[in-house]
Amino acid sequence: MSKVVKLFLAIILIFTIIETAPHTYAKGEETVVDTPSLHVRSGPGLTYSVIGSLKKGDRVDVVAKKADWLQVKIDGKIGWIASWLTKSDKKNEQTNTIIVSKVNQLNIRSGPSTGSAVVGRMQAGDEGVQIDTDGLWVSISFNGLIGWVHSDYINPSASLKVQNDKENEVTDQAFTVSVDALNVRKNADLQSKKIGLVHKGESYPVKQIDGNWLQLSISDKKEGWVYVFHGTLSSTLSNNSKVESKQTNNFPKSVTVLSEGTNIRKEATTSSEIVLRANAGEKFTVVNKSGDWYEITLPNGQSAFIANWVISTDDIAPQKKQPKQKKTARVPGTLKGLTIVVDPGHGGNDRGTTGSSGTDEKDITLLTAELLASKLKAAGANVVVTRESDNYIPLRKRVSISHQAAADAFISIHYDSNPDQSVTGFTTFYTHSHQKALASKINKGLESSITLRNRGTQPADYLVLRENKQNAVLIELGFLSNPNEERTMTTKMFREQAAHGIYKGLLNYFDTTK
Repeated sequence: MSKVVKLFLAIILIFTIIETAPHTYAKGEETVVDTPSLHVRSGPGLTYSVIGSLKKGDRVDVVAKKADWLQVKIDGKIGWIASWLTKSDKKNEQTNTIIVSKVNQLNIRSGPSTGSAVVGRMQAGDEGVQIDTDGLWVSISFNGLIGWVHSDYINPSASLKVQNDKENEVTDQAFTVSVDALNVRKNADLQSKKIGLVHKGESYPVKQIDGNWLQLSISDKKEGWVYVFHGTLSSTLSNNSKVESKQTNNFPKSVTVLSEGTNIRKEATTSSEIVLRANAGEKFTVVNKSGDWYEITLPNGQSAFIANWVISTDDIAPQKKQPKQKKTARVPGTLKGLTIVVDPGHGGNDRGTTGSSGTDEKDITLLTAELLASKLKAAGANVVVTRESDNYIPLRKRVSISHQAAADAFISIHYDSNPDQSVTGFTTFYTHSHQKALASKINKGLESSITLRNRGTQPADYLVLRENKQNAVLIELGFLSNPNEERTMTTKMFREQAAHGIYKGLLNYFDTTK
């Protein structure tokens, strides 16, 4: 080997050592364990062997840092601990960086890309601790799980500086709510009495900070406590201007009630007092929107709330109510005289799961539903589709459509995912016993039409099944997390076969039970 080559290799080696060398901490810096039990490992990663353990409150000397890991010195020995499970030993303040999921079924991935495996999911309002960022991706710790979520689906990180004084008067900050609805409590405790409700986008002056709790000035005569991680802190509006508590221009002018005896409530929650029961066709003027609820004006001038899944608005037209007719005898081999609701899962900002090659569940559920609806119409059925474009329809709205249509069958179309990419097959789910027969027939129809492994008919607690008074099933047509199944399921041929299998199952069910 020539001297020039040796010199070149030596330079590369030196730069590699410099690049990968851990950052050295200042002498005497400590960190404090902030979890009940913390493993000490032989190297900076979860794959290294455990060589010891620490408990909450233990203080250790930090020697160096590499990525998200701290090299520490314990009883003269050197080991590595996860930095996100510790907190700074600074005396004056500590900083908590918290993220809150905006949507249900938010995928937590093993890496910062849609191609990375799904290792867990967050629901709307779930909180995680931010560890790092990579472009539009955020690394988080959630329920002991470490992974990545996309920044579009989480609340902007909220950093709260908490001083050591137990109660600190704050006169220059405001709190803006980031979740649909947030309970206001009498004291800084989850067990304390609820004294009110604040809503997404509303801002209030902060009176005090006590740990992770804020005392807000809700009105001139009302104060209460909220949990800080459900919003963000900012400077109070200047010039003594009032805090804006109403959202504008983001709601329809009026809503129409879909069903007889619809509950209208005092607050934007299903646990609130019912102030009126409205009938189908009644219209109300909308004055505000709060998450899944509309604030409306009643005939007596009183304000009240109605849920978005029991009304129609300009963006989702109500289904035309068909006049009641005597049902004629159905001709075997057809679906004439039956009403079937086809429900393409997810949509809009709810992508569902994402395949190993980047396929979004919401896209292929819609394509599959379109083929199925066409096949059912050709067989004589009256078909109602819960969404016909890439828009988000709340789960309870889907159920309401089923009730309003008096559906003979409700079919919800989905594609599955599992952290274990080897898992395969299709599954047909039901909740109530009266739904089992329909699920069984559809499952057999699919088995005769597609080549994927049949995982059978199984009970499950899905809202669109549990709350549905009609005969309803939910179908997971295969695992997008499995690369081979994803390639199969994204073809038009598979969707044609799946739609035909569901059609055969429906036909067989109604031929044998009606």
